[in-house]
Amino acid sequence: MKDISSYSYKTEIIENVFIPMRDGARLAARIWLPESAHNEPLPAIMEYIPYRKRDLTRGRDATNHSYMAGHGYVCVRVDLRGSGDSDGIITDEYTQQEREDGVDAIAWIAKQPWCDGNVGMMGISWGGFNSLQVAAKQPPELKAIISLCSSDDLYADNMHYMGGCLLGDNLSEATVMFAFNSLPPDPHIVGDRWRDMWFERMESSGLWLEAWLKNQRRNDYWSSASVCEHYDAIQCPVYAIGGWADGFTNTVLRLLKHLEVPRKGLIGPWGHKYPHQGMPGPAIGFLQEALRWWDYWLKGKDNGIMEEPPLRAWLQDSIPPDTSYEERPGRWISEPGWPSANIHETNYTLGNATLSRSESHTSPGKENPQEEILAVQSPLSVGLFAGKWCSYAATPDLPGDQREEDGGSLIFTTAPLEEPLEIFGMPTLTLELSADKPQGMVAVRLSDVAPSGKATRVTYGLLNLSHRDSDSAPQPMTPHQRYRVKVSLNGIAQRFPAKHQLRVSVSTSYWPLAWLPPEPVKLNVYPESSVLTLPVRPPRKEDESLVDFAEPEGGQPLATTTLQPSEHNWLLHRDLAAKTSTLEVVNDQGNFRIDDIGTEIHRSTREWYSTEDDNFSSARGETYTERAFWREDWNAEVYTRTILSCSNENFYIHAQLDAYEDDYRVFSKNWEMVIPRDNI
Repeated sequence: MKDISSYSYKTEIIENVFIPMRDGARLAARIWLPESAHNEPLPAIMEYIPYRKRDLTRGRDATNHSYMAGHGYVCVRVDLRGSGDSDGIITDEYTQQEREDGVDAIAWIAKQPWCDGNVGMMGISWGGFNSLQVAAKQPPELKAIISLCSSDDLYADNMHYMGGCLLGDNLSEATVMFAFNSLPPDPHIVGDRWRDMWFERMESSGLWLEAWLKNQRRNDYWSSASVCEHYDAIQCPVYAIGGWADGFTNTVLRLLKHLEVPRKGLIGPWGHKYPHQGMPGPAIGFLQEALRWWDYWLKGKDNGIMEEPPLRAWLQDSIPPDTSYEERPGRWISEPGWPSANIHETNYTLGNATLSRSESHTSPGKENPQEEILAVQSPLSVGLFAGKWCSYAATPDLPGDQREEDGGSLIFTTAPLEEPLEIFGMPTLTLELSADKPQGMVAVRLSDVAPSGKATRVTYGLLNLSHRDSDSAPQPMTPHQRYRVKVSLNGIAQRFPAKHQLRVSVSTSYWPLAWLPPEPVKLNVYPESSVLTLPVRPPRKEDESLVDFAEPEGGQPLATTTLQPSEHNWLLHRDLAAKTSTLEVVNDQGNFRIDDIGTEIHRSTREWYSTEDDNFSSARGETYTERAFWREDWNAEVYTRTILSCSNENFYIHAQLDAYEDDYRVFSKNWEMVIPRDNI
């Protein structure tokens, strides 16, 4: 990334300011202030997240906010209530309190003498979520937002549930927040009250996994903060951005379809990262693109950004399967809106291991006595090579060669393509099936099969068969009764070369990306009554004239000293004697010192997902985190451990938290919970 260290605006950094809320609580903020704003007020950009402005996001903040401030914007990075150096307790994500605080913070920013009254909001992941949610509250000072890697639907398209299936990332994300919520504020910011604030957080923040696991169906818990319930509440312009390796990409397409405000969409090949840091590459000059957006909407500069195509996406080319990519080959394409008339649906019928293009298929419910029936009951090894639901670029977390999974699946493959095929959108697989048990799931993968036989997963979808008609009112299946179900696959833009083959793979498990059904299930699939629908997009000449994005730029990097190197890995352990399989995920960020504040930090997370033989109730997830902060005057360490296991009827949670100050354990708490399974 190109470092831009000379700007038009000289900037001062205010290490901490407390922003008052309507109830008297105060949120901690770090501000990048162009010096000229003291005499000529400027627009402001707020980022509002729980990930500690003082230390843990200090590096990213330095890259992003110093850049924007150097180009004439006041940047305000705010810690959520109960996080970082802010007052209070954080008890869940995306609460009504969080949204109200966001409105209050924007109003405060707009009234400051250095602000001209115009405020934008930008963030990735949590900050992308609450940019949408706060925009729906319609604070008058909020003039535009940029929402990256976020979701408009907290139940159906988030890291908790997918197609009504419980995701492994539900435990993983709960672990992340369990660790964050147990961390102390910095004594240099909050003073002597830091210890009382720390103990209050550890005692009262709670174990978020409990609430996420108790709400196993769509209900008010999820809907209250889901902007898909009221798209018309968003009245300011929206720039929605995602990446194909990320878990939240579908949001970009839905926002373009449903919002009625000026809007743009951008989808690259990236995982869960800002696009100027995007992996897999190519990364782009996102901060320059964001600057154009802010200049147009906050400063009124007619720079032509809204005359450009509303949607741009990276059309990925074929590539051999790998769990880690530096770059994804491809090209940029554009559409004048979404849905696009340039994309048409093409159907493929299923046969006995075949997939054939067809304009029609058997009518729903029409039974043919001679129709072939294909059965599948997948081993629990299917899914061990699926990668992570949402790639955080802590690779190797991408799906490997799908031949590892196809042996336990029904597969349907086309003949070699006579000419290239390009798709853009969300494929669907409509299946006619029956099951021998009332509970079950289906995982569907679409792969690109090279002439060598190597299979690269292009996209996938999950469906809890109890959720076949409704996420809010699931119903078990009647064993051996035929059902017609539709599985939506994640959106994608992909080119399949000539001589390659398309493959659809269907399995009854996908562990540990998705939690297992209560017991093994055999599905009968009726291929003649099933159909794959692809969003086919022929090449367009307009794509050839697209202007390339600039190379990545950023602000002055944060000065840090590495004290212990990081380690990222995915390890698969198979014990043939005990018949156990364990996937171990290592995310150890080592030890480093932030030079300007003198704080040494250690962050490490490990996860283990295991099963025994074909025992579905043996599914078990365990996570362990270490977090530590050291200075001459400060030594605080936090350790968490969470175990999620199950029986046919229940989920079981065991969690523990231990905190140390100066090597003495000063806090310890355990949680034990039993949560009934609700058609999961």
